[in-house]
Amino acid sequence: MDNIGLEWSDYTIIIVYLVGIVWYGIRKGKQESSEDYFLAGRNMAWPIVGISLFAANIGSNTLIGLTSDAFNTDVAVYNYEWMAAVVLVIFAIFFLPFYLKSKVYTMPEFLERRYDTRTRYLFSGITIVGNVIIDTASGLYAGNLILKIIFPGTPSWIIIALLAFAAAAYTIPGGLSSVVHTEVIQAVLLIFGSILVTYFAFNEVGGWRAMIDGLNNLHASGAIEKDSGEVLSLIRPASDKSMPWPGLLLGVPLLGFYFWANNQFMVQRVLSAKDLNHGRWGAIFAGLLKLPVLFIMVIPGVLAILLFSDTDISFLNYQIPVEGGFETCGALADCPNMTYPVLIYSLLPTGILGLVIAGLLAAMSSSISATLNSASTLITMDFVQKLKPGISSKGLVRAGQIATVVLVILAAAWAPMIETFRSLWTYLQQILGFISPPIVAAFVIGLFSRRSNANGGFWSLVLSYLLVLGWIAYCFATYGGISTDQTGVHFLYIVPVLFVIACVINMVVSSMSPAPTDEKLEGMIWSKRIYQDETKELVGLPWYKNYRTLSLLLLILTAIIVIWFA
Repeated sequence: MDNIGLEWSDYTIIIVYLVGIVWYGIRKGKQESSEDYFLAGRNMAWPIVGISLFAANIGSNTLIGLTSDAFNTDVAVYNYEWMAAVVLVIFAIFFLPFYLKSKVYTMPEFLERRYDTRTRYLFSGITIVGNVIIDTASGLYAGNLILKIIFPGTPSWIIIALLAFAAAAYTIPGGLSSVVHTEVIQAVLLIFGSILVTYFAFNEVGGWRAMIDGLNNLHASGAIEKDSGEVLSLIRPASDKSMPWPGLLLGVPLLGFYFWANNQFMVQRVLSAKDLNHGRWGAIFAGLLKLPVLFIMVIPGVLAILLFSDTDISFLNYQIPVEGGFETCGALADCPNMTYPVLIYSLLPTGILGLVIAGLLAAMSSSISATLNSASTLITMDFVQKLKPGISSKGLVRAGQIATVVLVILAAAWAPMIETFRSLWTYLQQILGFISPPIVAAFVIGLFSRRSNANGGFWSLVLSYLLVLGWIAYCFATYGGISTDQTGVHFLYIVPVLFVIACVINMVVSSMSPAPTDEKLEGMIWSKRIYQDETKELVGLPWYKNYRTLSLLLLILTAIIVIWFA
């Protein structure tokens, strides 16, 4: 492996794709009204909803993060993926009906109806910041990892700026309709590219049995700490540094619940569904699409252990942070974020390489355009419309476009800062670990407790985040950072603790003031009667239209995979 193998045909494919996807996105855009621009006219069918959810989730940051974490810690990272299927079933059964029936544009708007305006503003602000520094910035950073190898002499900020421009080129004029339609194409290309990478990696290793034998041989020689059984095991002991089983049971579901059921840039796709059935089918379809990720995105990281652990990759000129500056990375173990780029550049033939790089850029633009549109929706509907209640629908669209420009500039400015973190996946999950628990608590308590009121919802968020800031400040002052290696406390243990604290604060503060009125709670609280009425409506439906049957089948399939790799 001494060159990146790009030929003129690869460059042609990449350029044609980028130009074509921008043109297609603009062509499919809708901006006649605010509902068209922000929710695609609420007219999306279930296949598009499901594929859009999957594509927005599996951006280049997630793809690179999954593969690099599999190289670092084996297949345990897949626990985030199969858990998504479980979370999406819960979301479709309990929460989605309330979201769609309320006809809200944003998740903070939903919290306002359940609690009050203070809670809406606070949650909206937190979500906007999270979208910029987590989703958009990390997507730009991941795209930079791919292109920096092709253009090693180009500063990262220039590559990031060009990627940001490409993603915003169709998001700004077209809104959510552009985003969703381009995501369908991008998801197909991404899956196809991932299958090709997996095929060529297995072909190089010699197949599944050769992979197992190779891992066992490395373990016997002392090159790796685990044998094949441990490497391919999803369920880990409580002492495991990457995925302790208590953290899997208590922490991962809460992270997943925030991401799929409360996060604006994911839920916005389901809000665009033409009706409740299409929203539910789309969510279940997205859960189904998450299951093959183990084989086409996680396992390649394991194969990289056999193929590239001892490979010198210094010729890629990838810079990693060290004390006093940066230095060129010489071994993949020192820069695991490069696992997927090394796989594609070393294994794929000319032409196919260009197609897969186009797929990665597709994933990058998909996730970035998703977060840009959702964040601009939050700014426009949660702040601009509140400050200017008489603003026209066209005015809201214009405000959303301006907000998108500002957000993409901020994300591009922050993205280079991620280079100072050693692991992209750790960056993503730890930030989510601090942001998500109080929000999940507000939604869960709000949906199932009639006693929770506006004061409880608001102060549970305020006090919880003050506690988070205090913990972060303490860790930096005492340990110099917040990672597990520094503090000795796994972030997946922090997540359920924060969730319980937020729930307790909500209920205690709520008990100090009057309960909300029945009028306030109308259509906002789940009850057994809702379930019973739904049961009657489902009588006589064929199995493939009954979301409960489909949910059960998805859970059974998920259980089979988990048990097989347990």
